[in-house]
Amino acid sequence: MASSLPTYDELQAARAGSTAALGALLEECRTYLLKIAGEELDSALLPKAGASDVVQDAFLEAHKVFERFEGHSRDDLLAWLRGILLNKLSEHDRRYRTAKRSAGREVTLDTPPIPGGSGSPASGMVHGEEAGRLRAAIERLPEHYRQVVVWRYWDDLPFETIGQRLNKSPEAARMLWLRAVEKLEQELS
Repeated sequence: MASSLPTYDELQAARAGSTAALGALLEECRTYLLKIAGEELDSALLPKAGASDVVQDAFLEAHKVFERFEGHSRDDLLAWLRGILLNKLSEHDRRYRTAKRSAGREVTLDTPPIPGGSGSPASGMVHGEEAGRLRAAIERLPEHYRQVVVWRYWDDLPFETIGQRLNKSPEAARMLWLRAVEKLEQELS
């Protein structure tokens, strides 16, 4: 991010209601916020959302409450956005650290749970059966759910990219993915 950004005119345009100006200001701050999010995000929570997802949540919040921003300089804007980001990181941590949704109990789709996991022929059969159950459950999902699960887990795409592919916002893509995962859990039950 260049040291002269944002200019007074850019801030004034954003304050006057220009969503394009505000979007440009936030985009100029993305690298800085990604660095902070990458340093602060607990690696145990990465299956839930990456740094770019939390930054995107911070940007959505900044859009909602930009009228509260009282700063006049680049440093003021960075400090304000950093505060929003840290708040979003804290919310993210609280959301996924409850007993019901313990991050430690999470298992990625590409490594289904293997009871016994001893490496014996029996555990290999169990692993194959679990993988087969998972594939069958994914196949039973509606196409739009199946696609978002594949993009997120196998292609490891961020919600921004998934949203672009679906012509939706990153937040809408995340919500679709959450519904797909819920449906997948129902199929596996």
